[in-house]
Formats: sequence, C-alpha cells, structure tokens
Amino acid sequence: MEASTILGATALFSPTKCKTQDKPQNVFDFKLGYQLYSVNEDMNKDPFKTLEALKAMGYQDFEIYGFDPTNVSYYTHPVADFKKRLEDMELTTTSGHYGFANYMDKSKDELHFFVDQCIKGAKVLNTPYITWPWMPDSRRNMETYKIMSAMLNDIGEQITAAGLGFAYHNHGFEFIDHDGETFYDIILQETEESLVKLQLDMYWSEHSSSLSPQEIIDKHPGRFVMWHIKDMDKVTRDYTELGNGSIDYVSLLPDPKVSGLEYYYLEQGGNFTHSAMKSAEDSAQYFKQKLQHIL
Repeated sequence: MEASTILGATALFSPTKCKTQDKPQNVFDFKLGYQLYSVNEDMNKDPFKTLEALKAMGYQDFEIYGFDPTNVSYYTHPVADFKKRLEDMELTTTSGHYGFANYMDKSKDELHFFVDQCIKGAKVLNTPYITWPWMPDSRRNMETYKIMSAMLNDIGEQITAAGLGFAYHNHGFEFIDHDGETFYDIILQETEESLVKLQLDMYWSEHSSSLSPQEIIDKHPGRFVMWHIKDMDKVTRDYTELGNGSIDYVSLLPDPKVSGLEYYYLEQGGNFTHSAMKSAEDSAQYFKQKLQHIL
C-alpha cells in the first residue's frame, strides 16, 4: 500500500538471537525478519510458496498478518496447519499485526473476545508478541488517543496475563504536534510500560518526527522491543527498497541494547520498483551486505 495507508517480551519465550564469538559482547545476532503485509498479495495467493521464496532470500522470521478471528486462521489456513507448515520450513513468527482499531466502538466483551482469539492464534504459532498496528484517519484526534491509552492498558493486561507481550506500532501521524503535545506523547505517558511495549517504525519516525530513532529510544530505554526498518524515496518520501532511499541506516540504527530490542522486521508495504517479492529480495541483499553486521 502507499505510505499514507497501512499496510511480536516475556520470560516464557526465548528471543531469536544469540551472542557470537566474533562480535563484541554487547552485540547480538538476530534472525532476519520480514513484515508479511509487504507481500500481502502474494501471501493471499499462495502463502507457503511465498514463504519458501522469502526463506531463499535469507528471511528466517516473520511478523504475521492475515488473521481471521472467527476461525482462528491465517491466510485462510487453520492456525495449527499454518504452524505445521512453518515448522516444516524451519521458519518462525515473533509478532503479528491484528485489527484492534475495529473494536474501538464495540463493547468490552467483544474486545476481550477478539483479544482471546488473537491469543489463541499467537500461542499456537508460538508468537511472543501481539501488536496494535493502525488507527484509521477518522479516529486520529487527541480525545481518541486519551481513550485509547486506557484501552491499550486493558488489552496489554489481558495479553500479559496469557503469557504473551503486547506492543503498539507507530506511523507518522502520532508525531504531529497538537498544541505542544503529540499522540505518541500520550501513549508514552498514559500507558503502563510493563503492559504496552513499542514497535518503532524508523521510516515513520524519520518521516514525521523531529527526533531521531535513538533520541526517541533514549527517552524510554528498554521499551522498544521491536523495530520496523524500511527506506524513504529520495524524491517522493514514499516507501522504497533498502539502500534505494534517503535513510542512512548505517549511521542511524539505534543501540539495540538501549532499545531492549528483541526482534526486527524489514518492511516496505508499497511503492515497489518492480514487484513486492523483488523488493523483499533487494532489501534483504542490502541489509545483509551493509547492516546485518551492526546487529
């Protein structure tokens, strides 16, 4: 999708990272992750063929999309079947984006039922994080975000009690100034750190915030357990493939230890030079050549 539209810690799970002997002690190896919304059309057509192709590019871990709460399925496949196929391919999912914004006007019982369905899916997939990914245009106001902060705490409490982690994913609108305050300020100030972690989309922080990703992280160290990494077109400022845009991630990537980083995902989500899958391949190649050694 275009840049203006949208498109998973707890002690019960081990992060997909390990220390290595040829790096400094404070540097970790993480699995190369990808946000599956970036290849959503391919996933909808043939999810397992798409995952095999992404694996061949070097991706090992994914942030999942395509959840159906009624059937507890992903991309129309029952969650147990989807998990079996992931295991056969030796792939993992560590977060998922779920449609929480659809429940803003529903009852607490309906919201709690939806969260329970998300928990069921995440537990079968062995996915440690469930993530709130989006807010529609019509709800982007201060009143909504003050109400939503209590909702985030409520969801986080339910998910944490189930042994999983909950996180909020930003776009650019959270950083817009409203008389000296931003939506992101409200989230940071009015949600419980133990219940609501953060997934920092560094494209959007570069696009819309006056602070660098490291400056954002330094204000709340340890809370940014996941990152989204994508590049910005030099002319349009839309999404683009890593290495093809204006964001210098070689110098920009924050300190993962200060961040509390557990998982990262490359992402594009639209504006592909050739196709979604070719963009995934190009970004993987650039990341492995220029950035992976930093993490």
